[in-house]
Amino acid sequence: MNEAILVPSTPAFGRRGAVVSPQRLASEAGLGILRAGGSAVDAAIATNAALAVVASHSCGLGGDAFWLIWADGRQSALNGSGRSGAAATIEAARSAVRGRRLPLHGPWTVTVPGAVRSWGDAHTRHGRLAWATLLEPAIELAEGFPATPGWISAVERGVALHGPGSDWARVFRARGRAWRPGETVVISGLAGTLRRLAAEGPDAAYEGRLARRTARYLAARGAPVSAADLAAHRSEWGEPLVTTYRGLQATSHPPNSSGVLALELLGVLACFEPPPRSAFGSLGVRDARWVHVALEAARRVFADRDRWLTDPAWMAPDALATMISPAHAAELAATIDPDAVAVPRALRAPRGGGTVYLAAADRWGSAVSLIESNYAGFGSGLADPQTGIAFQNRGAFFSLEPRHPNALAPGKRTMHTLTPGMLMRDGRPWLVHGSMGGEIQPQVFAQFVSAVVDGGLDIASAVAMPRWAADVVRHHGPPSVTALEGRFDPEVAAGLEARGHRVSWRADFDPSLGHQHALELSWRGQPSRRGPGGPEDEPLEAIAATTDPRSEGGPSVW
Repeated sequence: MNEAILVPSTPAFGRRGAVVSPQRLASEAGLGILRAGGSAVDAAIATNAALAVVASHSCGLGGDAFWLIWADGRQSALNGSGRSGAAATIEAARSAVRGRRLPLHGPWTVTVPGAVRSWGDAHTRHGRLAWATLLEPAIELAEGFPATPGWISAVERGVALHGPGSDWARVFRARGRAWRPGETVVISGLAGTLRRLAAEGPDAAYEGRLARRTARYLAARGAPVSAADLAAHRSEWGEPLVTTYRGLQATSHPPNSSGVLALELLGVLACFEPPPRSAFGSLGVRDARWVHVALEAARRVFADRDRWLTDPAWMAPDALATMISPAHAAELAATIDPDAVAVPRALRAPRGGGTVYLAAADRWGSAVSLIESNYAGFGSGLADPQTGIAFQNRGAFFSLEPRHPNALAPGKRTMHTLTPGMLMRDGRPWLVHGSMGGEIQPQVFAQFVSAVVDGGLDIASAVAMPRWAADVVRHHGPPSVTALEGRFDPEVAAGLEARGHRVSWRADFDPSLGHQHALELSWRGQPSRRGPGGPEDEPLEAIAATTDPRSEGGPSVW
């Protein structure tokens, strides 16, 4: 392919705080909160709220969130995903959509938005600054922010899908034409909603006047989510999943997140000898065998997803333990032929997605790994002009086959692609990382961990290096395509094709292969439990930060 395009591969360094996200304005909002004395959780909320404005094609107040939080010397997981409505039965869905499969968009793909509730729950436990303070930057942005190329192209894709006269277009394409670069975008309904949340708190999204408005709008559009469903929603605290990779602890969020898939994939890779460190670099992994093994492992992991992954309350009792067990990893590894592709099983989950990943760390040694999403671009296509909220379409993942593990049922959380991560060393976070990218998130997760652990790369080089992915061509299709980013070594592609791979070349720095961001924490002491104080309360020696060149982000450090 083309000569490799080189990008800066040096992380930004700070000492007292850092934020990474796919949009610079949002990262700067989070950094301002850190400078004002906020915690990593405070910064994450402010950054996510700002992204809900400037990256509302990927996330928002109508979406879901999954958190990993390191604070007070321990790591916790916070599930901020919503459930289906009480009226969401398979029979009702089949009647409404007139078929045996949910569409990718539309009212029956809407589930209860969980993100805002999770912001409030995380803040209650780990916040330092006033709730209203955290939303000030997002309110200011909703009152006017400059249109970027990424925003403009996303909106134009949306108008082709949802139509120029839709509610969605009234919210995000209010001038009836394409935005011009640098033109001021105002989302007045969203600004008003953020002001209400700032004044009344996050519970306003689930009870009270705002919640009643949301319920009326969704009911009018035919979505099976009621005021009672909103009021009943709760986040859930839990423990992260953990596996070992080359002697380090890799963590992610438990089901219904796809974190288990990322850890399962690492478990399979750990059964194979990696290539030498010299094989990792700006041309990707220059070892066709390793890329082949990883692709084949990913396809087997996807089959396990369709076999088991759903709301943990509906999963088979031993499914989770099996998926991340060394014995199961060894069984999967034994089925991989290092010289030939196996025929992939067809998948029953939709492809792709619109998501943001962000990370934050503060001066007291706390850190957040957070993924939040509307799913497919702006979500379901339902967007309320009065509130500016675009509602997610995560319900599209539900199956309408009663025996499928992820079958639709009232009050059920669907399988999610969202996959936050941390890599632990000596019992504390070393790397805080994650990626958007729909189905390929576990694959980007594993590539990043392998690049820094097996390849010894710094975080910026690991994020920027070209990627591979087992991908699908069509909705609900098998992962039969091997996607390679354009900067990959052509000899690797030849080696993959010789093994039977169907190689599809992608553009250099193709955003469809994920936006990966990462922090690296260098410790000099124990995490603080006391809060603000002198240098003795600041246990971090340095924080390295990097954002993906495939995004519009930039690292913000202090």
